[in-house]
This record gives sequence, structure tokens and C-alpha cells, in this order.
Amino acid sequence: MRAAADQGISRGRLRSSDLGRPTRSVYAANPPTALHERAAAFALALPDHVAFSHSTAAALWGLPLPRRLEDHTLLHVIGHTRHGAVERAGCQAHRGAESRRVVQHGGLALTSLADTWCDVGAFGRARCSVDDLVVLADAILGPPGARADELRADLLETLTSRVRPRGKRMLLAAHDLARAGSASAMESRARLVFHWGGLPEPELNAEVSFEAGGWMLRGDFVWREQRVIAEYQGVHHADRRRLSDDVHRRYLATDEGWRYVEFFAEDVFQEFRRAQLLARLRVALGLRW
Repeated sequence: MRAAADQGISRGRLRSSDLGRPTRSVYAANPPTALHERAAAFALALPDHVAFSHSTAAALWGLPLPRRLEDHTLLHVIGHTRHGAVERAGCQAHRGAESRRVVQHGGLALTSLADTWCDVGAFGRARCSVDDLVVLADAILGPPGARADELRADLLETLTSRVRPRGKRMLLAAHDLARAGSASAMESRARLVFHWGGLPEPELNAEVSFEAGGWMLRGDFVWREQRVIAEYQGVHHADRRRLSDDVHRRYLATDEGWRYVEFFAEDVFQEFRRAQLLARLRVALGLRW
């Protein structure tokens, strides 16, 4: 009320039916619907020591979450233990902000990337898997390089600094499997299909050159020694011009003596098609059954 009065807004105006109330003590002419808008509205009423955490922070960071964690009806928030848990409708409260790093991102206070990853792992197997945590870690690491190495070390240091953290075994396993270089969550999931299927580890989004020299293409998954390229065809590949480019790339590769295997989301998620994809790649890689 005081903030409204400071801006010349009367109590009568606040009682108007055309104003929405995203949360107690916050009014909006246009009720927020997008996650960032809702979080920003709640942030106006939350104490200064509170930050967004867990799956809410992951989504606000732009990290890919499994479907089981995509429901943001409740916003996960974390505050200092000494202040007690936040009691506000629409929030899922946690304590322990004093043991997390809180940073500003998009104008909101969020737990750090490493702390967010650890907190998502704390949900346990009922809500996320090792593969889900690998996908998150891959997205955090980004492209290969010194920055990715720093981020990988930060994930491990953050995890090991916690006292008896929930989900530690899952998080350690995911840390071992995480790789820099995936361009999307689906590429990470495909890489894990190859890993669990016993295939040798490919290079990710690697440059491939012509035999005579000069850049030919960038392959999603490249087994250079075996001269095999696998390409994930996402929804954006349905565009006619993109499809034309994809066919051209395939011809370039096969003309140079590379085996070129294309696959789709169904080949990752459907058991029979996943087995067929692995079988095709084993043949292309010259692996024994």
C-alpha cells in the first residue's frame, strides 16, 4: 500500500476489479503469465534474503528441464535458515540460502548455476534421472574451452562442499557423463543413447574437412577414425531451405567417403527405433555385435 501511495495510487484504485493480484500485496494491470513475469511479480513481495531456486531457477536460467519438472505452478524460493521458511501462497519454500551463491540474472535473484544443478538433483529419482542431470550439466558447460573447464570444476566443488547432499550419487554420475559441446538438450540425450548403447564416444559439433583440404561441414556427432557422421534432425529442419541444406551436406559427406546417419526425436525416445538407430550406427562404425 505504501509503495502505491508513494506513486499517487489510491486505495480505491487498488480495489478496482480490473487489477489482478499475482500474489499478496502485488497488483498488476495485466496479470503475468510467463514464468519470468510471475517471478518478477513475486519478487516485489519477497524478502531481500530470498532467491528463486531449484527447478524455478533452472527454468529462469534457460536450462532444459525434464517434463516432470516443467510445471511452475509453485515457484521454488530459498531463504536464509535463520529467517525461517517463506510462507506465501504460490511458493514452495526451501531454507539454506546462506550455503548457496545467489546472483542476479534477468533482474531476479537466482541461485548460481552450480547450486541450481545440485538442488535439482536433490529432487531424487522420483522427479529426475541421471540423464536429466547430464542434460542440465551439458547446457551449463556450453561449448568446449577454458570456460567450460571452469564451470565443470565449479559443479563438482559446489556439490562436494555440501554436507550430506541429497542426490549426491546421481549428481556425481551425471558430472562424470557431462560433456561440453552439445548444441541442444536433444543432442545431449542422443549422446547418452550412444553411451548407454556401448558406442565409442563421438566428437560433438566437430569440424570436418575435405580430403583435399578446406572446410566441408560441422557434424553433430563425428567418429573421425571410422569416418561416420550422425545428425539429429530437429523440428527446425522441416523448413524447405534447411532441408535442402541438409541433403546437400549429406551428399558432400557421402561423396567424400563418410557414412552419414540421420535420426529424429522418435529414434531417441521410442525403444524399437532407438535399438534400430544403435544397430545402424554399429554397422557404420564397424563394431561387432
